[in-house]
Amino acid sequence: MTIHSTNPFAADPDPVRRFRGRLGGAVSLWTAGAEDDRAGLTVSSLMVANGEPARVLGLLDPDSAFAERLAATGLAVVHLLEWEDHGLADVFGGVAPAPGGAFRLGQWTQAVHGPVLADRTHALVRLETLTDIGWSALATTTVEEIVMVADRQPLEHRRGRYQRHDG
Repeated sequence: MTIHSTNPFAADPDPVRRFRGRLGGAVSLWTAGAEDDRAGLTVSSLMVANGEPARVLGLLDPDSAFAERLAATGLAVVHLLEWEDHGLADVFGGVAPAPGGAFRLGQWTQAVHGPVLADRTHALVRLETLTDIGWSALATTTVEEIVMVADRQPLEHRRGRYQRHDG
């Protein structure tokens, strides 16, 4: 039993995080590197800009192994995840363990741009710029190829929780 309706020891909620959480959106997995030196990162802060060339922009953790790998190779794969991938999203987001490494989960093939998760819509992208912005790194990439796969139940993120969307 408690007399408090909220956690009395929690820090005041960050209004920017709360605003961003209410935007919601698709959950993506960005991967880069080769078999012996690959990395990935779950990203939900991203957008696509149509044009010639089309671009994918994502806010990355600047201290992540993925950001380092992307800067080194200049190439990446941006996957759109399905509901069944929510465990994979947690692993690549650094909030769940992966004994033996994150790439032991799922079925992967290796492409020039990086590891490709089987049966997922993905874009092969080339890094244009990587700029520090706020507490993130803004990756601006150009789209070189897109592979479309039928949506089953796209994985979405809203207000700190995964949600399934019947595609």
